[in-house]
Amino acid sequence: MCYLSSVDSSTTAWQCRRAVEARSRDHVALGQAIRELRLTAGFSQEAFADRCGMHRTYVGGIERGERNLSFANLLRVAGALGVRPSELLVRYERRARDV
Repeated sequence: MCYLSSVDSSTTAWQCRRAVEARSRDHVALGQAIRELRLTAGFSQEAFADRCGMHRTYVGGIERGERNLSFANLLRVAGALGVRPSELLVRYERRARDV
């Protein structure tokens, strides 16, 4: 999507935003597993992001498979969900077979 924006009173510029796509089927499967656990725990995306110490748009990107979750953030997510990281990965593996 492209749109015209004012840089200052005498200059305008075209800015384009590309649609963000999922990184891979594995990223999508992990995101689905996290979303499933978050919803089961009863957290909104915003409340969950606060609990993780992350921005809500970052959590949304993780759940859509658009973000590459670091190991440190994987541990934070698992802790906020109250599950062991291995449980999160088991759920990812189940999802990965279905995606």
